[in-house]
Amino acid sequence: MPEKIPADFWFDPLCPWAWMTSRWMLEVERVRPVEVRWHVMSLAVLNEPRLDEMSEEYVALMKSAWGPVRVCVAAEQEHGNEVLGPLYTALGTRFHNQGRERDRETLVEALTEAGLPASLADAAETDRWDAGVRASHKAGIDLVGQDVGTPVIAVPGADGRRTAFFGPVVTPAPRGEAAARLWDGTLLVASTPGFFEIKRTRDAEPSFD
Repeated sequence: MPEKIPADFWFDPLCPWAWMTSRWMLEVERVRPVEVRWHVMSLAVLNEPRLDEMSEEYVALMKSAWGPVRVCVAAEQEHGNEVLGPLYTALGTRFHNQGRERDRETLVEALTEAGLPASLADAAETDRWDAGVRASHKAGIDLVGQDVGTPVIAVPGADGRRTAFFGPVVTPAPRGEAAARLWDGTLLVASTPGFFEIKRTRDAEPSFD
């Protein structure tokens, strides 16, 4: 069996675009020798310097964004990094596919599905885990700079050095060989010294089907 390529993936459970990309990455694991390693980043932390410029609605959204990332970090610190993938899937399915509220009931359901103690939902309401959230966020954002969002992915690049980028942003999540081709292209651009960006305006909403 070929050696698996590590792909570090930073996510905020709130972001529908990160959710789409994460479902693609799970498909990539199925069709290519890849191992995804999950990490938390925070839209609330990312947007702290710009809160004064944002609408009241978006400020409220950023305030609500703290709870899920706190729960994720608490779960990781108490039960190991390997729990993050299943917990993210359980949270994201409820937030995005099912349109559930980001409340304690939903958090408890997701934790239970992931085989974790329901008591971890308490983490959403305390700043005890905020240093861990910020540290995990910083580890990802330091690789790409502040002018990005979530997800951030880091893969082997030129000369074996790790290259990180924002995205790819895609909807719907490619499956099968289409997922494999997008991954192959991702590795290609990551291995190109001096490559920074390909972008176009989004004209579709996330499709969770």
